[in-house]
Amino acid sequence: MSNTFHNELHECAGEYYDWQSVQYPVSSSHQGLHKWDDRLTDYSPAAIAARRDYMRTVMDRLSRMSCQNLDRDDFVDYILFRAQIEGAMLMENILDSPARDPQLYINECSNAIFSLLKKEYAPPLIRLQSAISRLKAMPEMLSLARLNLVSPVCLFCKLAIRSAGAISILFNESLGKLAEGVPEDLAESFEEARDTALRAIRSFAAWIEDRMHSAVEFTPMGEKAYEALLSHALLLPLSADDLTGISRTELARLRAQEAWLCDPAMADPDPKRSSHIPGSQSEFLKIYESRQAEVLAHIRENRILTLPSDIGTFHIRELPAAFRPTSPGGFMNPPGMYDEDPSGFYFIPTYNPDSPNFYIRAAIEEPRPILAHEGIPGHFLQISLSRKLDNRIRSHHHDGVFVEGWALYTEEMLLRTGLYQEHSAGHGQVLRLGRYRAARVEIDAELHRGHINLEDAARRFREAGGLDSEAAEGEAFGAASRPTQKITYTIGKWQIMELLGRYRDKKAAAFRLCDFHDELLSHGSLPLSVINYLMHDDRTMLDAALERRERTGLEMKAGAAAI
Repeated sequence: MSNTFHNELHECAGEYYDWQSVQYPVSSSHQGLHKWDDRLTDYSPAAIAARRDYMRTVMDRLSRMSCQNLDRDDFVDYILFRAQIEGAMLMENILDSPARDPQLYINECSNAIFSLLKKEYAPPLIRLQSAISRLKAMPEMLSLARLNLVSPVCLFCKLAIRSAGAISILFNESLGKLAEGVPEDLAESFEEARDTALRAIRSFAAWIEDRMHSAVEFTPMGEKAYEALLSHALLLPLSADDLTGISRTELARLRAQEAWLCDPAMADPDPKRSSHIPGSQSEFLKIYESRQAEVLAHIRENRILTLPSDIGTFHIRELPAAFRPTSPGGFMNPPGMYDEDPSGFYFIPTYNPDSPNFYIRAAIEEPRPILAHEGIPGHFLQISLSRKLDNRIRSHHHDGVFVEGWALYTEEMLLRTGLYQEHSAGHGQVLRLGRYRAARVEIDAELHRGHINLEDAARRFREAGGLDSEAAEGEAFGAASRPTQKITYTIGKWQIMELLGRYRDKKAAAFRLCDFHDELLSHGSLPLSVINYLMHDDRTMLDAALERRERTGLEMKAGAAAI
């Protein structure tokens, strides 16, 4: 091993992570780093160009490093950091969000405030002052957005308008609580900044709507770009056609298992089957959160994995309205990379016992499958462990295929280890959740390669995935907005199950499921081709991914990735 190589690689990575923290202050706030809570991201053309240039310099520096005769750890760290840079550059080139996606700017506004509210990391007065600074910066940022958006996409315009229309609840009700009891002059400053920001957001939404007639339609990235994302960013040893094959096989398996239920309707959540319908939002959230105890007891009693003594508390909260257009099922917010507070949250849609929303119906009848996916042993536990890694390159790597694959894997694993009775609502829901995740893979690959359109995608989510119309539309829009995110669940689960089988064969009579899970989670949120190398000292999967990467013909130019 060359100490020079090791030191240069980690120095380069450390400088990059520190640069990221400054360049994206709202993301830093989300990660628990609160040095720049009074700032927004600079979206001036000069700043955008400078960021792209910096990425190119990092890529050039990596390309000049000699990678001969590296030991396993340095080789893995190099491959991981290079994937982080190439993935970011690819997304920059493919999405070109500053010019095409007004959601970028609306999300900056909503997340700028949300990141200050979700945890009480400082007294309300301090957080309110930071919020005021960010509110004051929003009109100028939105003015820059108008200059940047030279080719807005119609779908992204619609989603941005929806989010802009719902953002006032976050600014008035949620943020307004921080202003309670503060000195009168500060309260007035807050109200003025908030009202000015809201006017700017409404004006921006109106400006977008006025340009809808000239907005471009959603355009797929095409075969070559999609394949490049799979190999360069995700280090997958699989082609898009491989993904669709896995998707169809898994979808067929789960649809058949639904049919084998004594009552196949048990796969479709129905609050009417519940013994108790919560009477209010607060009761709903309280009951939902309380069911974690049953999952934890099952994990301990069956020695499924080791639960660390310092794990934080996992809370259930209402989904802010501003995030509903592309997150119809809510989202999980883990402890950040720099958080002193180890707690996390799952934000679920607003309670309505008559809602057609799949996630609300599931939460009323049987919340444990989704609760375990989002909390323990799913995302909350896995990401909490990942952020504690000493290796900064690995702790900063957030491979969605592993993260979502693990959470989906836990759903069926808990079923097979006896958490749910056979043919129960829990059993049926695990099948339906797996079914629509399986449908996601082929839909994502087909949509972004241009084989189907958005209407086809929504229809397939309804028919193949078994979702209601609201959830199906949200899934289709989410797939268009975040390419490859939808493949992560089923493909990650499939890879984890492959590793599990190999681990079982290797350990033979000494096999313990708990040992497999503990070792798997100890590596962080890394691509499973890399984890296979670390666990089994087998480079087969990783070499296949690297060979595919070489075949894509990716060329880095002008701070972006040319396909």
